[in-house]
Amino acid sequence: MCLALLPFQVFSQDKKPEPGVFMKDPGSELWRQVRQRDMEGVGISQVRGVDSGVLINARGDQWARFRMTQLSTYGGFAIAGIFAIVILFYVVRGSVPVEGGLSGRMVKRFTDYERVVHWTLAIVFLFLAITGLILLLGRPVLLPLFGKEVFSLMASASKEGHNLFGPLFLVSLIMMLISFVRRNIYEKGDMTWLLKGGGLIGDGHASGGFFNMGEKTWYWMVILIGLVIAVSGLILVSPSLGQGRVIMELSHIVHSIGALVLMTVSVGHMYLGSIGSEGALEGMKTGYVDINWADAHHDRWGKVCHEQDLIISAEEYARSQGQKPGADKMETAEQSK
Repeated sequence: MCLALLPFQVFSQDKKPEPGVFMKDPGSELWRQVRQRDMEGVGISQVRGVDSGVLINARGDQWARFRMTQLSTYGGFAIAGIFAIVILFYVVRGSVPVEGGLSGRMVKRFTDYERVVHWTLAIVFLFLAITGLILLLGRPVLLPLFGKEVFSLMASASKEGHNLFGPLFLVSLIMMLISFVRRNIYEKGDMTWLLKGGGLIGDGHASGGFFNMGEKTWYWMVILIGLVIAVSGLILVSPSLGQGRVIMELSHIVHSIGALVLMTVSVGHMYLGSIGSEGALEGMKTGYVDINWADAHHDRWGKVCHEQDLIISAEEYARSQGQKPGADKMETAEQSK
């Protein structure tokens, strides 16, 4: 540290301060300029590195205040709001049934590899989302609940886990891009699905292919925003690459906002892919879906399945899953006795 930056006065036990030496707050103007609030200045330092000549980074304080007030507050409201909307929608409408019910006749929708890719990305994303929310919202939400010691342990573990699994998110994202890109290219009829809100707006059926417009849009959100999140995250955990503080701050903003957007929309995706739509979860559980579900939600693809005779009976499906044909019916009959 440069001692010249520490203004002080030495008083002898025998002598009084000499006239003209004593100054009230002699370093106030110096530190005001050092903080660089009104100007961008770079000093001279023997340390060689990016921003090494900047003694105090005032923008760091501004970013910290933005993160602890606006970002955490609005992000918390967004996450809570989407959960409230989903719960309200489920209470009002419930699970969307398949017209005519499930037939038991199944068609192959996803390969085992595709399901592994999907669940790998989903699990890694959920882990990063939870640990990220602990780091973002932990101080105002968890600290009062668990106390300093427990929250400190949670925050430390979340930080290490978040940094460790971040690169795995990028790898699984690239696998998702390669595995599903061909079937997520927009095509004729997708815009009609969007204008009808997936069947929620107006009359008539909202036609869809293997993936409908909503699923394709969600896919491209995951890929594009996910890549931004992954790259900005790598910048944040690699300060030795030579990027300056401004790049780090911008990366932090992009990383946090992008992650909040994906987390918010993913709640709706998880709802519609599970309890929100009858028969939807089966595709990612076993790779097969009921043909009635395909006809109801992806009629253009369902038509191809009929034409190419890709539909298997309930007995064939049971055998493919290692079950005895009719086992489900026998179990249901036993339960009804």
